[in-house]
Amino acid sequence: MTSAVAAVPITGFALCNGLGVTVDAVRSGLYEGKSGLGPSPVPCPFPTVVGAVDCALPELPAALKPWTTRTARLAHLLIEQLGAPLARLRERVRPERIAVILGTSTVGADVTEDAFRHYIEKGALPADYDLWRHHTYGALLHVVTSLIGAAGPAWVVSTACTSSAKPLATAQRLIAAGIVDAAVVGGIDTLCSMTLRGFFSLDSLAASACRPFNAKRDGISIGEGGALLVLERGGDALALLESVGESSDAYHISAPHPQGVGARLAMQRALDQAGVAPTEIDYVNAHGTGTRLNDSAEALAISGLLGNDVPVVSTKGYTGHMLGGAGASEAVITLFSLLEGFLPASLGADPIDESIALRIPLQREHGRYRRALSNSFAFGGNNVSVLLRAV
Repeated sequence: MTSAVAAVPITGFALCNGLGVTVDAVRSGLYEGKSGLGPSPVPCPFPTVVGAVDCALPELPAALKPWTTRTARLAHLLIEQLGAPLARLRERVRPERIAVILGTSTVGADVTEDAFRHYIEKGALPADYDLWRHHTYGALLHVVTSLIGAAGPAWVVSTACTSSAKPLATAQRLIAAGIVDAAVVGGIDTLCSMTLRGFFSLDSLAASACRPFNAKRDGISIGEGGALLVLERGGDALALLESVGESSDAYHISAPHPQGVGARLAMQRALDQAGVAPTEIDYVNAHGTGTRLNDSAEALAISGLLGNDVPVVSTKGYTGHMLGGAGASEAVITLFSLLEGFLPASLGADPIDESIALRIPLQREHGRYRRALSNSFAFGGNNVSVLLRAV
């Protein structure tokens, strides 16, 4: 077993997705068992449903107008939610000691798709289209660091569906190494044709709402949205980031290892880093995409490490799979169990696949949940498991 790492206080968090554009709205949707999936605003030549963020997004400040994209405006929405935690952070920590680590997979792909469509129709790109300000990772980073006022280390992770989970591990290491005193971490993805058509071409896209762990599950539903978390050394903790386990089994470019080898290793490493026994885990927020391969492999990994008594829920039936925004979003969703003592029903799981031996709640449950794992697994066999603890 590796040496235990120091837990990092989580002092604020923000959330938006197809269930709502505030933490309270998302929490209410989960509590009530309400799906945020519906018709796709992106035209598709095939049937599917998505988790779309349905609201007027805030405009960027004048100085950042040239960087306007849907992703940037979603980031602004999230940062506005963090007003009080960020104000406290700025009082305690110098800008150069605040890191910003983000995850995304699509960034400005939707803007580039629109620009290319304009090119095909008009013979030229839109006059206001700027590849560097609209499509690149650096553009999103510029907007977020400017809005936050952070001047410490800053970069973007893009590892598909683990993109926004990995920044939590990075931030914990930066704080432990004494390089920074705080970090704003998370990620955002938006809907675009590339992901919808891409997953359809892989025969992985469900025609109707996804059904994680269901006996008749037939694929994923794509969602958009994201989350940000504020991590501080010695801050006033709402909850604690205990550790993050990572692995890369490299089994296949798009399919998980059938026995869940990499998934189990990521969870084991999270436990080892925190010095926690499997019996101390009260809840698992599963990656649970709704594909036959993912759910079966993840079930084997969880069962093999934690047994079959710990409750396991996938929340993708509520929000869809937010891809690069999923890891951070589901870490925040997992915090509800620690802070408020409830587990949402695993929406769409009934009837549960008989080959899956896990305890998957079909109704909301209440209790005292002290520790929880939140799993994110991605193409190429890269896996992340985030261990969170109540204060």
